[in-house]
Amino acid sequence: MAIRKYVIDPFRELSETGKLSGILLICATILSISLSNSEFGLTYLDLWQQQIGFSFLSKSIEHWINDGLMVIFFFLVGLEIKRELIVGELSNRRQALLPVLAAIGGIVTPALIYILFNMRSPENVHGWAIPTATDIAFSLAILSLLGNRVPLSLKIFLTALAIIDDLGAILIIAVFYTSTLQINYLLIAMVILAGLLIMNRMHVQYISLYLLTGVVLWYFILKSGIHPTIAGVLLAMLIPQKLSGDTEHQLHKPVNYVILPLFALANTAIPLDMHSMGMAFSDISLGIVCGLVFGKPIGILLFSYLSVKFQVAELPARSSWKMMAGIGFVAGIGFTMSIFIASLSFHNADSLNIAKLAIISGSIFSAVAGYIILLRS
Repeated sequence: MAIRKYVIDPFRELSETGKLSGILLICATILSISLSNSEFGLTYLDLWQQQIGFSFLSKSIEHWINDGLMVIFFFLVGLEIKRELIVGELSNRRQALLPVLAAIGGIVTPALIYILFNMRSPENVHGWAIPTATDIAFSLAILSLLGNRVPLSLKIFLTALAIIDDLGAILIIAVFYTSTLQINYLLIAMVILAGLLIMNRMHVQYISLYLLTGVVLWYFILKSGIHPTIAGVLLAMLIPQKLSGDTEHQLHKPVNYVILPLFALANTAIPLDMHSMGMAFSDISLGIVCGLVFGKPIGILLFSYLSVKFQVAELPARSSWKMMAGIGFVAGIGFTMSIFIASLSFHNADSLNIAKLAIISGSIFSAVAGYIILLRS
C-alpha cells in the first residue's frame, strides 16, 4: 500500500496531467549537458555521431533520431492538427480566429526581432525561424502546475495556439529549409501520396497498410531533398478519421516518454567552454532569447488585442489581459521545435551550440515569467 501511495499514484498523476513529459525532457537535458562536460564528454559526444544503417541509407544516430524518430512526433502533431480542424477548437471559425491570429503574431514578431539582431550576417539570418516555435508538452505542463488557477478556456486557447504554431513551423520547414530538390524522387513521393489518397477515398481501414506506405513515403521524401518529417504530417492528414483517434491515443506515450527524451539527449549534448560561455551575448543568442522571451508575448498580445478591439474575436471565458500576458510568456517555451529548427538552420557546430543554449535559456525565462504572472492573476 505504501508503494502505491507514495510511488505508483504520484507517478500516475504526473502522467495523466502531462507533467511527467516535461519533467523527463528537463531531466534528459540536464543529464545530456552534464555528460557532455564530464570526463566521459568526448565518448558521449562521439556516441551520437556513430554511423548506422544500410549501404543505400546510412546516418549518424543523431540524424536517425532527428530524421527518423521525429517523423513519428510530427505524425502525432499532424493527427492533433487534424482532430482540431475537424472536431476541436479550430473547427468553428469564430472560435478559431483568436488562437489563429494570436499564433500568427507569435510567429511573426519573434522572427522580426531575431532578424533585427542578425541582419548584418546572412549566415545568422538563416536561423530566423528558431524563436517562432512553441513547445506543446512544456507549455501545457506549466499550466497543469497551476491547476484551477487557470480557467479551462485558457488551456484550450493555448493548446489551439500551440498546434497552429506547430503547423506554422511545419510549413516553414517545408518552404525555407529544403535543400536542392531531386525531382525524380519527389515525383515518386507524389505517386505514393496519390495512392494514400485513393486508399482514404476507398475507406481502407487497415492502419498497418497506411503505416507501411508511410515508411516508403518517408524514404522518397528524404531522398528528394525535402525534410522527411513532412512525411509524418502528410500521412496523418491522409489516414481516415476513424483510425486517427486510436492511433493518436497509442502514440502519446511512446512519443512523450521515449522519442522526445531521446531527442533531448541527442540534441542537447553541448560542450561548455569559455568560448561558448563568452558567446552568451552574441547576435544569435540575443536574437533567440529576446525573440522567445519578448517577441512571443508581444506578438500574441498585440494580435489578440487588435482582434478583440475590432470585434473579430473575443477573449476566452473567465480570462483577463493579465492572464493572456502570462499565456504569451508560456508560449515562449520553444525547446523541442526550436532545437529542431536550429539543427536545420546551422551546420556550424559553434553556431548550433550557441543557438541551443539560447533556446534553453529563453525557454527557462519564459516559463518562469509565465508561471509567476499566471500565479498572481
